Amino acid sequence: MVAETPLRTSDLIAPLFVREAIAKPNPIGSLPGVVQHTQDSLRAEVAELIDLGVPAVILFGIPEHKDAQGSEAWNPDGVVQVALRRLRAEFGDDIVLIADLCVDEYTDHGHCGIVTPTGEVDNDATLELYMQAAVAQAEAGADIVAPSGMMDGQVFAIREALDEEEFFDTIILAYAAKYASALYGPFREAVDVTIADGGDRKGYQQDPANAREAMEEIRADLAEGADMIMVKPALAYLDIISRARMETDVPVAAYQVSGEYAMIKAADANGWLDGDAVALETLTSIKRAGSDLILTYFAKDVAGWLAEEAR
Repeated sequence: MVAETPLRTSDLIAPLFVREAIAKPNPIGSLPGVVQHTQDSLRAEVAELIDLGVPAVILFGIPEHKDAQGSEAWNPDGVVQVALRRLRAEFGDDIVLIADLCVDEYTDHGHCGIVTPTGEVDNDATLELYMQAAVAQAEAGADIVAPSGMMDGQVFAIREALDEEEFFDTIILAYAAKYASALYGPFREAVDVTIADGGDRKGYQQDPANAREAMEEIRADLAEGADMIMVKPALAYLDIISRARMETDVPVAAYQVSGEYAMIKAADANGWLDGDAVALETLTSIKRAGSDLILTYFAKDVAGWLAEEAR
């Protein structure tokens, strides 16, 4: 009755992976309980989430073929576009469909954009790819596109592309403060991404030591037309979530990333922690810090726990 910070099912967004050319769901070793879905198992999973009251999902695709540009990201028959069309046809407005907008899952080099001969990512050339992907996702039925590549000017370019095709109501959820974190390892297994030549993304993601810079990135994305902003990861960046909440009026999302989930699962499996209790405690802390929405691999479990508690 006197709890200051309620955690609700309506706060949750479930990240889901969908893969081409598999006959059955493929378990992800470093993310216990999470799978790469087929189109059919994805539909079944979304149906369960709707029944539990989870309001939204975000889709990540694993194509059968990758290339230097990541062209499957905007192929109308690409894995995420197919999934969006099928889910929209099946469930209508019963679920909010969010599409991660990047090309790293689709490139053969694992970077988030066009790589120059010297091994650097070409920011401006990459924006052209994001514009194509945004329109393809909106045409397929995405309510929200979520650019995660951290290219300068990406929100403005995407908004311009969407408006030109009259997708005025398609929302942009910007990964505005996305850090070059060591907590993404299990996700990269989930989407089969290895950065070529032992590279990294420190050139375009945020330095974990920097807070003021993150706020500059957030302000820039809002000025370019972002409707919502995201902080990623969540638990090690609660201060950034709190500052974003105090300094902005738009919805603030936080991503409890794969490494955060995997640590809790591993400690629980070893009997070191009560995993369910820690999941709820950490998610409540993310909400308490100021997030309106939380992307979490615990979404389905938490929705079930909260429904049981309500009974």
